Amino acid sequence: MIGIVGYGAYVPKYRITIEEIARVWQKDGKAISKGLNVKEKAVGSLDEDAATIAVEAARKAVSHAGIEAKNIGALYVGSESHPYAVKPTASIVADAIGASPDLTAADLEFACKAGTAGIQMCLGLVGSEMPKWIEYGMSIGADTAQGRPGDALEFTAASGGAAYIIGKKNEEIIAEIEDTYSFTTDTPDFWRRPHAEFPRHAGRFTGEPAYFKHSIGAAKGMMERTGTKPSDFDYAVFHQPNGKFPIRVAKMLGFEKEQIEQGLTTPHIGNTYSASMMLGLASVLDKAKAGERIFAVSYGSGAGSDAFVIKATKNIEKNRPKPVFELFKEKEYIDYATYAKFRKKLKSL
Repeated sequence: MIGIVGYGAYVPKYRITIEEIARVWQKDGKAISKGLNVKEKAVGSLDEDAATIAVEAARKAVSHAGIEAKNIGALYVGSESHPYAVKPTASIVADAIGASPDLTAADLEFACKAGTAGIQMCLGLVGSEMPKWIEYGMSIGADTAQGRPGDALEFTAASGGAAYIIGKKNEEIIAEIEDTYSFTTDTPDFWRRPHAEFPRHAGRFTGEPAYFKHSIGAAKGMMERTGTKPSDFDYAVFHQPNGKFPIRVAKMLGFEKEQIEQGLTTPHIGNTYSASMMLGLASVLDKAKAGERIFAVSYGSGAGSDAFVIKATKNIEKNRPKPVFELFKEKEYIDYATYAKFRKKLKSL
């Protein structure tokens, strides 16, 4: 059995409402909020970036797992806002949590699914039959998502992170990862070229041929391979570019509203990109009971989706971290000027 032995989540305390962003750009905030199903978004402070967020999530995961960081043999950080173009975030995180230098580490990039790609890599390494390979692997999804001022992305692009530790000791696994499946095509719906400060997107094109095609492709492929159907799962979690897409894709696949509510985080904190689905999964693990099954699908522009079938074990109720939704309550509202300063949208800073 291979699965999750610990997880950690971090969300910055600062929030900006959709109405405040809309006020600056003289748009209808209520209409935008309703259209996106997002009330506000989390904002990283002036001294926060993908690295600091990843460190916070990683520390919480190590504490929850109850292991020594020096036993982590692989560490991956998935993000599309790594602070350095040439210098790994993963090595910063490894050093900050006290991991041994005897490990493999790397940064990953596949838009919003880089963190789940890291989980797949950890599954392979932990489950490898090569002698003396690794005992634990950690994958983190962390972002301080970018959005051009006034662009539609600015209303949802948020900050946050989630970390997962993968292991193979039955007595430690809180949730077994029974299977994983990926669906990938070359669909240029969202991109950011070298030296560009903000990403560009293809508007409505990002929905039908991109998000929905890949999320559904991975979901159906996963269910066909495992011989499962939506009613076989207690929870379902999808990538959340806004608060409406995951609800719509769940309905298209045959999942009920009750199955996705616990993992729906974007309406409260915005789209945390690489952390989006991983934070939703963390919220589900906060409530899951032994024997309950979870269906999870990430999505990354470019484009691809990773699907997972996960089953909670009896260990899940022994030691739970602070619930993700409790983190959402620790917040302080800021105005647009402060938000612009924090996210360095004022280029003289």
